[in-house]
Amino acid sequence: MNRYADQVAVITGAGRGIGRAIALRLAAEGARVAVISRTAVNAQIVAEELTKQYSQQALPYSVDVADGDAVANLCSKIVKDFGTISVLVNNAGITRDRLSMRMSGEDWDRVLDTNLKGAFHFVQHLQRHMMRNSYGRIVNISSVSGLLGQAGQVNYSASKAGLIGLTKALAREVSGRNVTVNAVAPGFIQTDMTQNLPESVKADVLKLIPLERFGDCEDVAAAVAFIASPEAKYITGQVIKVDGGMAM
Repeated sequence: MNRYADQVAVITGAGRGIGRAIALRLAAEGARVAVISRTAVNAQIVAEELTKQYSQQALPYSVDVADGDAVANLCSKIVKDFGTISVLVNNAGITRDRLSMRMSGEDWDRVLDTNLKGAFHFVQHLQRHMMRNSYGRIVNISSVSGLLGQAGQVNYSASKAGLIGLTKALAREVSGRNVTVNAVAPGFIQTDMTQNLPESVKADVLKLIPLERFGDCEDVAAAVAFIASPEAKYITGQVIKVDGGMAM
C-alpha cells in the first residue's frame, strides 16, 4: 500500500519503541517523516533507518516537548524543511511511578507537562497549517491506564485520560476543515517501559488480558496507520483501544 504518498508525518517520541514502529510503518506506506525525540542520537538513528530502508525523506529533530517555546521554533523549522504537514502523532511520554501519597509535585508536573502539555504544544502550532490546507490527521497516543486507571500511576493515568479529553474537544474544533483527531490507547505493549517489570507483575497482568499476551509495537503502529490514513476520513473523536481486550 502507498496510502501516505506525498504526505508528511510528524511523530514525537519516535526515537524508540512505539514511536519508532509508527515511523517505520508510515514510511513503509510512502510518508516522509519528521522523527522527533528528546535524545538527538535516537532521532538520528531512526531517521537514517527510514531513509536507508524505504528511500523516503526522514529528518531528525531533538526537543523537550514540555518546552513550549522550543516546540514553536521546531514546528516552524519542520514546516520550512518539508513544506507541508499532513499527520501529527503525539506519542512522546514518560512515567514516574509512585503511590500518590509519596509522589512529589515534581513527578506530577513532569509527567503531565510531557505527556499532555507536550501534545498540546504540537497541536497548537501545527493545526493551523492543516486547517489552511483543509486536510489533516492528528493521533494522540493515550493508554489503557487513562481508561481504567492504574495504582501507582496517578500522574500517568491522569495525563493519558487528559489526552482523551483533548482529543474529543479538538475533534469538534477542527472538524469543519477536514481535520480528524483520534486517540489510540495501547494496553501492555512490549517496550523498554514494560520489559523491566518483575515476572510476577507480568503474570498478574496477563490474567487481565483476554488474548493472554502482551502486544507488539507493530500492533499499535498498524492502528495508527489506519486511523491517520485517508481511508479513515469519517472517523473522528474516537479512542481506538489496542489492548488485547483488556478494557472491553
